[in-house]
Amino acid sequence: MAANVTTAVLIPCLNEEQTIAKVVTDFRRELPDADIYVYDNRSTDRTSEEAERAGAIVRFSPERGKGNVLRRMLRDIDADRYVLVDGDDTYPAEDVHQLLATLDNGWDMVVGDRLSSTYFTENKRPFHNVGNRLVRFFINHTFHADIHDVMTGYRTFNRLFAKSYAVLSDGFEIETEMTVHALDHKMRVTEVPVQYRDRPEGSESKLSTFSDGFKVLSLIFRLAYENRPLPFFGIIGLLTGGTGLGLAIWLCIVFWQTGEVTRFPTLIGATMLMLFGIISWFTGLILQVNAHKGRAQFMFNANIFLSTVHSDYGKTGSKEVPSGAEQSADRRNSAQ
Repeated sequence: MAANVTTAVLIPCLNEEQTIAKVVTDFRRELPDADIYVYDNRSTDRTSEEAERAGAIVRFSPERGKGNVLRRMLRDIDADRYVLVDGDDTYPAEDVHQLLATLDNGWDMVVGDRLSSTYFTENKRPFHNVGNRLVRFFINHTFHADIHDVMTGYRTFNRLFAKSYAVLSDGFEIETEMTVHALDHKMRVTEVPVQYRDRPEGSESKLSTFSDGFKVLSLIFRLAYENRPLPFFGIIGLLTGGTGLGLAIWLCIVFWQTGEVTRFPTLIGATMLMLFGIISWFTGLILQVNAHKGRAQFMFNANIFLSTVHSDYGKTGSKEVPSGAEQSADRRNSAQ
């Protein structure tokens, strides 16, 4: 990798006075050449002072919500490689080398997978565990993926991802949206297991299990019909139209046996259900065409963006991305 590749560590913070200095110090030790940014999201304690004392570049994001902070970060900061991590000291800084090394192998985003390591033993909130499994199930089945940890706050990504990602979410559902953005636009996404440790004594999570969990599920629902409209509306159309058709067939059998239509409300309802099913299916078909055009436009814009960047980092086939043989050799050396 070329020496001029730049790295930015992004740490969104809200009332992390107890842990932020350690997080900044740890990442400064592991990545001495990186720029470490702490964006204070209107903390009411000494988060910004502690971060600045530890050597971070401190900026302020007045709109509450992790999504709002990340939106401002990606607009403000230019780098070749980005490291996103929480300021609560739940992710060891030592794992960043494996995340960045994997990113350097030609991926657009590398997800720090907590669930394959220590998350379920360290995390003391059982509903969070259930929520992680539920979100993972919906995302993988909707987008035909195999991501183990959709909601992790520890990940690395390149300039293309950072500058092409339109942050729409305001709060903690941002991690789910990031994963879906990468999957839906066919970016290169992989995972690396990372260690996870629960918050230290006295440090409180800002994540609300039920309200934020509901927001995440609502986001998945929205992303499903926006990015996979034909399966979404097609299933609705199949269920409603099939129900209407079943009722209509039953009424036809009764009419054939008796010569009378005795259930006009059922007949009207069956007709309405069949019409709704047909409309739903065609709605999904039209939206699917629009979604396909949107992905094609994204690919075109991504190619234009990469052609304007004065760096080969992150470009497929660039000299800074090892070949398949070199990657295999690296894996063997790591294993040894």
